[in-house]
Amino acid sequence: MSRLYGDPIEVWTRDGEPTQFVWRDRLFLVRRVLDHWVVAREWWKTSERDPGERRFWRVEASPGRDVGSYELRYDTAGSGWLLLRAWD
Repeated sequence: MSRLYGDPIEVWTRDGEPTQFVWRDRLFLVRRVLDHWVVAREWWKTSERDPGERRFWRVEASPGRDVGSYELRYDTAGSGWLLLRAWD
């Protein structure tokens, strides 16, 4: 079962992939990337230089022992990250 959130998060990356993130004041370490995809929409563009992309990652991560699956989104226009979904 999954839950939707849409919470802003702080993310650290290496070679463009998330390696850790802070959600609700807890540091999560990314154990592995399960999937990555990009969605581009013309109406998301904020300028001519903006590609209008949203980049998504489904990752396994944990703040300790318990590993969960999380969907993260990066917005190229605003350079912001969201935690969109979490699976039990």
